[in-house]
Amino acid sequence: MHAHWERNLLNLAGNIPHPSTRPVFSYWAGDAALEAAYSLCGQVAAAHSKSFYMASGLLPEEKRSAVRALYAFCRVVDDVVDEGSVIGREVELDYWRGVVQGLILPRADDLIAQAWADTRSRYHIPPRYALQLIDGVARDITQTRYKTFDDLATYCYGVASTVGLMSMYIVGFKSNQALPYAIKLGVALQMTNILRDVGEDFRNGRIYLPKDELKAFGISESDLARGVVNDAWRNFMRFQLDRTRKLYAEAEKGIAFLERDGQLAIGASSNFYQGILDVIEANDYDVFSKRASLTAWGKVSRIPALWFKLAALSQ
Repeated sequence: MHAHWERNLLNLAGNIPHPSTRPVFSYWAGDAALEAAYSLCGQVAAAHSKSFYMASGLLPEEKRSAVRALYAFCRVVDDVVDEGSVIGREVELDYWRGVVQGLILPRADDLIAQAWADTRSRYHIPPRYALQLIDGVARDITQTRYKTFDDLATYCYGVASTVGLMSMYIVGFKSNQALPYAIKLGVALQMTNILRDVGEDFRNGRIYLPKDELKAFGISESDLARGVVNDAWRNFMRFQLDRTRKLYAEAEKGIAFLERDGQLAIGASSNFYQGILDVIEANDYDVFSKRASLTAWGKVSRIPALWFKLAALSQ
C-alpha cells in the first residue's frame, strides 16, 4: 500500500513506455567538439560533487560520460535559479525548456547544452522528466517553506527523483517496475541534502523541513535561527533520519531492475549519502555549525562490501 505522497509522485512520473531501442553511441564517432563538451561536463561534476563524481566513475565509459552530462545540465539550471537576475532567469529557463524538448538547438558556445542534447536524444530520455526538473528547481524562486512532508516530497521529486528517472535511461533498466524505487531514492537523497544543510538553507532564507513536524516536536523558527541543539531537536532529527533511512532501504530493492553494469554506481551513490546521515548522528545532530560529509577514504572504504552485497543480489 503506497502512502499518499508516493501515489502522487508515481502519477507525476507517469507510465511512459519502457524504451525498446538501444542507445545510439554517436559520441564515439570521433566528433572532437562533442568530446570537448563531454569533457567539460566531467569537469563540472568533479568540481561540484565529489560523491557523484566518484560514484559515476564506476560506470562504463559511455554511460559515465552521459550521466556527467546529465549532472552538468542539472547544475547549470540550479545555478540559473540561484544566481540569475529575474528577467535573465526566465529567458535562460525557457532556453533550457526548449533544448530538453528538442525545440531549440543548443547555442554554439554552450558545450553543456550540446552534451546534454546529445545524451538526451541518444538515450531516449523523456522530456517530461527534464521539464519537471526545471520546474522543480524553479520552485526555489517563489517557495521558501513547506507545510507537510507530502508537500516536501513533491519538491524532492522535482529536484531529485527526476534526476534518478533520467539516470535510469542512461544506466539501463529492465522494466517500469524500477520507477517507484528510483522515485524513493531521489526523495531519500534530497532529504539527506536538506537535513545536512539546515543551517546553510536558513541563512539563505529557506526552511525545507515540514512546518507541521517542526511544530509537533516543539521547534520554532527562532530555534533554527539560533542553531539550538536540545532534546527536542535531537528527537526531531532522529525521526527525520529514521524515515530517510527507511526510504533508502526500500529504494535498494530497485537496484535489481537496473542493468548489471550500472548497479554498483547507483548503489554507491545511495551508500555515500547514507554515510552523511551517520555523520549527522555522530555530530550530535548539530547541522548548524558543522557540515556532515564523508572523506574520500570514507567513501572508497564502503565500496567492497557494497560490491559483495550486489553480487549476492544477482545470483
